[in-house]
Amino acid sequence: MNVLRYIDPTTRILAMVLLTTPLLLSIDVVSASVALALTILLAPLCGVGPKALIRRGWPLLVLAPLTGISMLFYGRAGGEEYFSFWLIQVTQNSVSLSIAVMVRVLAVGLPAVILTNQLDPTRLGDGLAQLWRLPSRFVIGAVAGVRLVTLFRQDWNAVDRARRARGLAEDSRWIRLPKQMFALLVLALRRGSKLATAMEARGFGTTTGPDGEPVQRTWARQAHFGWADLAVLGVCLAVSLTALAVAISTGDFRLLGVVGSGG
Repeated sequence: MNVLRYIDPTTRILAMVLLTTPLLLSIDVVSASVALALTILLAPLCGVGPKALIRRGWPLLVLAPLTGISMLFYGRAGGEEYFSFWLIQVTQNSVSLSIAVMVRVLAVGLPAVILTNQLDPTRLGDGLAQLWRLPSRFVIGAVAGVRLVTLFRQDWNAVDRARRARGLAEDSRWIRLPKQMFALLVLALRRGSKLATAMEARGFGTTTGPDGEPVQRTWARQAHFGWADLAVLGVCLAVSLTALAVAISTGDFRLLGVVGSGG
């Protein structure tokens, strides 16, 4: 089951805003844990199972500990002091903040991983132009950008196979990583340049006709915002508000990690 098929792609953007923005008000473990747990429970309804969630969200599993370590060493000092060296000061408050930040990175990042799954660039452009009434240049650029992002994994696999075919893949994966990243960057720049030239040649950058009047573009498909979209937005808002409500009821609400509701 995938409820995201029945909503407009632009609704996914609004859903991410409603789900993650309220969570930024408080840096505490309780609200982040509640939001993270509800997100994982709702992920299968969006067509992202546990294996797919780990496969797509592994960068967050790497990023979360890094952010937690920096907050542990340099976070706001408070409470009992456990360790101190030069600028590094590990205290009771910095430990709690580091744990809260690690969980919050996952709580804020995983919804983006889930809601961007199988995002259709063409439907996204239809929604941005017809529902949001954004300028055509911005819409076409957004569609092209999203399309190129979806090709990154294919390009990465193609670069890896090309290096293996040329006998350049004998080194370890970590040694090959910088070289393949540079090759992917070069490939992306070349593809972006060719795409920009092709789009300009086909008149995508034109906003006025020969007579100077604005060009009225037509759409092959109509974008719709219906009850399914409202339901998804309501669920996302309910998840974030529930997480904050639980944190406030338990006295763990901490405005930006500084002010605690429990004193």
